[in-house]
Amino acid sequence: MKVIKFGGSSLANGAAFAQAIRIIQADQDRKVIVTSAPGKRESTDTKVTDLLIKYANEVLQGQAYQATVTQIFERYQAIGDYFNLPAEALAPIHKALVNLPNGNYPADSYLMATFKAHGERLNARLLAAILNHLGIKARFADPQAIGIMVTGTPNNAVVAPETYYRLQDFKVADDERVVVPGFFGFTMAGYIATFSRGGSDITGAILARGLGAEKYENFTDVDSIYAVDPKLVEHPTPIKKMTYREMRELSYAGFSVFHDEALLPVIAAGIPINVKNTWAPEKPGTLIVPDHNFQPSSPVTGIAAGKHFAALYLHKYLLNKEAGFTLQILTILQEHDVSYEHMPSGIDDITIVFDKHKLTPEIIDEICDEIQATVNPDRLEWINDFALITVVGEGMATSPTVPAEILGILANEHIAIQMINQGASKIATMIGVDPTDTNQAIKAINHHFFN
Repeated sequence: MKVIKFGGSSLANGAAFAQAIRIIQADQDRKVIVTSAPGKRESTDTKVTDLLIKYANEVLQGQAYQATVTQIFERYQAIGDYFNLPAEALAPIHKALVNLPNGNYPADSYLMATFKAHGERLNARLLAAILNHLGIKARFADPQAIGIMVTGTPNNAVVAPETYYRLQDFKVADDERVVVPGFFGFTMAGYIATFSRGGSDITGAILARGLGAEKYENFTDVDSIYAVDPKLVEHPTPIKKMTYREMRELSYAGFSVFHDEALLPVIAAGIPINVKNTWAPEKPGTLIVPDHNFQPSSPVTGIAAGKHFAALYLHKYLLNKEAGFTLQILTILQEHDVSYEHMPSGIDDITIVFDKHKLTPEIIDEICDEIQATVNPDRLEWINDFALITVVGEGMATSPTVPAEILGILANEHIAIQMINQGASKIATMIGVDPTDTNQAIKAINHHFFN
């Protein structure tokens, strides 16, 4: 049995639905289908999830929202009309959409999560209805009914271990397809909570593990995962096979094809993931596998970058002699519920790298003030614009020259390096640069290793 997931672009309109259905029918093992919300039909379009966020905000602010409801429903209605789906089959979707403001929400954050989740929820209902309309036996399965339980915050949930015990009791008949909405689960109190944006990948992985799938197929809008962002480099090198940890490193560093948290459930079960193109399903795509017995074909597998970082630089003489210096800083971060990404240090210096998306100007000021008062550094500097380039490859562990080659490449390009860090696994090297140098650096590194 295979679990397959379709991204938003793969379910954006009637033609995309038809192609997804052809893919489902092409393999009898494709039993469990995970849906995303309808994505953009063209570049100027709006994703249904964004329309639902707008709808939620209008409700919260006491504004008129009927026009937004109509706009959202028209997306589902257009897909239904493509298949001549009768009006009575679309009526439950319209009813659920209209009734969202009347739900019982313990806080505004739960309201927002529930509204967002309905992009996937209604799309799964629609796909199941269309499949049955076409004579393909299908069943809609809501996450609550099959036991996808979550903990954490309403809009950044994590799967609860109990989920996998519940999924053991969920059965799929030989003659049916089961359609499950991605992106959300239910709290122990029975409220909807969503994973982070793009979390339909996570649902697919949870189901693959919980149902003991032989493979998890993730259909998107690219032929494969590429070694570098295709927006930066023409004809980038496709990655045929990579390991879980390579994908984790690259997803975290900036690859947007696959959600990095979605790897965790399948890693535990050792289930291979196949990322494929919805519009070219005959192509092999990219296979993501365990690192056990993996034989890399080259030292470097991929290059990713993120420009959404900031850094706090501290200088204090004899820092390395002062016991508890780092602990005091980490305690301050913990008190403000702030995590850090990297912390390279020297004998008198330490740099702490943060994800700017998790910070506000107020928190930055409070952290800096408290660190200054607590550890009294000789110099404290906040660097608001900081980019990280990550070069990843299982082959780097046995190719000790790669970091030196990277430094040489950047030196030839006259690009200053603000930080370099390599983990104990030796499969990833992170380089901090000025954001304005990022694209030039990526192109140069890519040219060296792949051209």
